Amino acid sequence: MVIGRFAPSPTGPLHTGSLVAAVGSWLMAKSAAGQWLLRIDDLDRERCRQQYEDDILRTLERFGLLWDGPISRQSEHTVAYAEAFEQLRAAGHLYPCGCSRAEIARAASAPHPGEEIPYPGTCRNGLPAGRTPRAWRLRTNGRMICFDDLRHGRVCTELERSGDFVVRRAEGYFAYQLAVVVDDRLTGVNQVVRGDDLLDSTPRQVLIHQLLGWLLPQYCHLPLVTGPNGSKLSKRDNTVSIADGRIAGKEAELLAWCLTFLGMSVPVHLRGADSAELLSWAREIFSPDQLPQTSASSRSAAP
Repeated sequence: MVIGRFAPSPTGPLHTGSLVAAVGSWLMAKSAAGQWLLRIDDLDRERCRQQYEDDILRTLERFGLLWDGPISRQSEHTVAYAEAFEQLRAAGHLYPCGCSRAEIARAASAPHPGEEIPYPGTCRNGLPAGRTPRAWRLRTNGRMICFDDLRHGRVCTELERSGDFVVRRAEGYFAYQLAVVVDDRLTGVNQVVRGDDLLDSTPRQVLIHQLLGWLLPQYCHLPLVTGPNGSKLSKRDNTVSIADGRIAGKEAELLAWCLTFLGMSVPVHLRGADSAELLSWAREIFSPDQLPQTSASSRSAAP
């Protein structure tokens, strides 16, 4: 059985882009007669708020995006994260790193505007004298990682471009790349549908799957909803919170826009339908082949 998921972070209300990701992941799972799970990604303890989580849940319900089973939360998975971390460390895949972000930036041989600065490997062969660990990194060893994406096809990335990456902070917090792999394993997720902004993270997550000996999920990265200047929407842009009076009574209209954005042509007789009717129709006729191939920067945000 296909088991998909939607995993919002409660650091703000949903925006148009996150709604598209929710609709896309729901369609992918439900069109295959699968389950759609909801996980709250609350790793960022300083920014996550209960009020945002409550708002996200009510907003999904307002759009008819109802999840299967209990809600899971990253804050409940720390024991499992620690077990995966120890498995990787015992196998020699991890090492302590004493570098600060500023030091990594200074060591870069060329500017990387708008890109993640690759780690230069300073601590790969041992901490320099007088240094204390600031994080634990996973050795990538310049691997070429390939995976199949339902929209992009075969994707191959040489991990040396980003270098060895952090899986645990010195203060004990586990990093996103490790956490999401363990999260999906714990809940049986075998289909990961999300935005193109996470496509670059996927090779690192694939590597963790491989090192832990776990099967890869099926991946599909959706086109991004962008602002007028082509940039990714922030939590402040185009919010679809039920607390925002702008969308009251317009849920079905916005849902129809999301379906159109995902390559579906809503028939005239459904233009006035409610959310439940729209989702029922879309579930029956959806196919990944319909997803647009255009780049994120060429697509505009909903009005």
